[in-house]
Amino acid sequence: MNNIFEMPPQAIMAQLLLGLMNGSFYAILSLGLAVIYGMLNIANFTHGAQYMMGAFISWFGLTYLGVGYWGALLLSPLLGGLFGALVERLMLSRIAHLDHLYGLLLTFSIALILQGLFRIKFGSSSVNYPVPEELRGGVDFGFLILPRYRVWVIVASASVCAATWYIIEKTRLGSYLRAATENPALTQAFGINVPVFVTATYAVGVALAAFAGVLAAPIYSASPNMGADLIIVVFAVVVIGGMGSIAGAVVSGFGLGLIEGLTKIVYPPASEIVIFLVMGMVLFMRPAGLFGRKS
Repeated sequence: MNNIFEMPPQAIMAQLLLGLMNGSFYAILSLGLAVIYGMLNIANFTHGAQYMMGAFISWFGLTYLGVGYWGALLLSPLLGGLFGALVERLMLSRIAHLDHLYGLLLTFSIALILQGLFRIKFGSSSVNYPVPEELRGGVDFGFLILPRYRVWVIVASASVCAATWYIIEKTRLGSYLRAATENPALTQAFGINVPVFVTATYAVGVALAAFAGVLAAPIYSASPNMGADLIIVVFAVVVIGGMGSIAGAVVSGFGLGLIEGLTKIVYPPASEIVIFLVMGMVLFMRPAGLFGRKS
């Protein structure tokens, strides 16, 4: 076990930056899960595969269409959202009246199919995606050099999370979305097309996963297994924040990333399980999660 007071400040800041960057991915992915679960009551196990698809869409766009990184930030969420809309309309809507376990099993099977298709094409290897020219290098503060791209990931993730929260919680569109999912019969009576809003909700959640995939591609490369390796941790983050809580997903994502980074400083072997330890303690003391509401 390391003594944090004896470590150089550069090492501590580097680990905290790494933890905050990981927290950025936890936040934006758990936000997408929270949007889907909170409004549709679906535990979307396809989320990791949709995150992986976002990374590969950016790679395909660059390799075959010449679409650069900035274009991919728009293209991947758009195509991911369209894919999500098709999944909801053609599959999830047909089992909406059944027990929620069927939705879980369906999304899990879709995830396995997607991962299998990409493994057929790429095997277990990854494909490299370059960091955009404008974000290469770092900013030298004398005692620490901050990589520009990692700072960009944190800023972009925080901005998207804040914008999503604002739209859902503070705008008329968000109130329509909440009404369409909480009381569809009454909402339909007011002339609102509930099926369209339900489809749009799922599409937004998938688009967030695809956006995170684009952010991750220059750091982790695009790999068929990248979503499977992350989805369990993201579900733990959602449980800690409170299933369906938008604010809980964002705060828990960034906070747990920092906790993970601090754990790597103090006792690195525990960093792989610290999030699950926190989840166990939260469920013991507050089963609904930190920001969740009791049923």
